[in-house]
Amino acid sequence: WACPAGSHAPMVLDIANTGVARGKIYLAKQKGQPIPEGWAINAAGASTTDPAEAIEGIILPMAQHKGYAIALMMDMLSGVLTGSGFGAEIAGPYQAERRSRAGHLIIVLNIEAMLPLVEFNARMDELISQIKSVPLAQGFSEVFYPGEIEARSDVNNRRDGLDLPEDTLADLKNVAREYGLQRRLPF
Repeated sequence: WACPAGSHAPMVLDIANTGVARGKIYLAKQKGQPIPEGWAINAAGASTTDPAEAIEGIILPMAQHKGYAIALMMDMLSGVLTGSGFGAEIAGPYQAERRSRAGHLIIVLNIEAMLPLVEFNARMDELISQIKSVPLAQGFSEVFYPGEIEARSDVNNRRDGLDLPEDTLADLKNVAREYGLQRRLPF
């Protein structure tokens, strides 16, 4: 979900409906580290801290039954409604041997059909001002709105390039070597 945010970078919500992104579980597996209790259940339905078991099992939904319901409705909108894959028909980005079949649903709203854009932008500025003016939790220096951290990172990434972890760089080098492209790598 995304919208203009007045004088700020757009407000963007891009999340997994699970308690944790699947990529974090693959990263833990790659590093040989356990995952926290409560992230996943194994194929038998038992809680697990083993990332390999989690990958073969189920990544638990955010907010328990509420997250499950949101995820199910999103599957209906982007899978069933669009004629794409849904449920077990979907392959994730870490399952290269299968076609994804993931669907997408895009709904575009004309803000000006409901409210003049200038007024919408002013209201968004006020909303963000309210968000940022709440008392801070201990140990925190700022409240962020969805997409703000990524927008700040994008500015740095465009200026400095992506800062990739060493294991990701190693994986990219291996793939490049496999296809005879290692001389083309900038790193």
